[in-house]
Amino acid sequence: MEARMKNPAHVLPESLKGIQAMMKGVYSGGAPQEVLELTALRASQINGCSACVHSHVRNLKKAGESDERVGNVAAWQEAPFYTDAERAALALAEAMTRNMADRSGDAVPDELWEAVAGHYDERQLSAVILNIAVTNMFNRLNATIKEPAGQTWD
Repeated sequence: MEARMKNPAHVLPESLKGIQAMMKGVYSGGAPQEVLELTALRASQINGCSACVHSHVRNLKKAGESDERVGNVAAWQEAPFYTDAERAALALAEAMTRNMADRSGDAVPDELWEAVAGHYDERQLSAVILNIAVTNMFNRLNATIKEPAGQTWD
């Protein structure tokens, strides 16, 4: 399988600089790396972005995450492998991805906000929110150009 075109962020290098700067900010926020990857994986699963699912699974495995944790992200609500803080972040990823796209009620209900804010300080929460937002952007780019799983972005 081949993408329809080169990734737009690579076609327009000035945009890539902005994305890289944003990701640098995300990584400086102090949120645990596994939380960033788990939430990005969940958003990518919801959006059906095979390239991003592949990338986040690879990153989690490279970081030493277990098969149980990586393989059960889609069923995180029923799986016993995640901390309360991770569950709150995964719920936020689902709300930011599903509720906004579906326009179903309050995108992030107060109860969810209070739960996630109870686990992360403002910098960490900012990193998690920005990471989910950027992941959703990449999911949309990759789905549009039909970026295949396993692609390397050079």
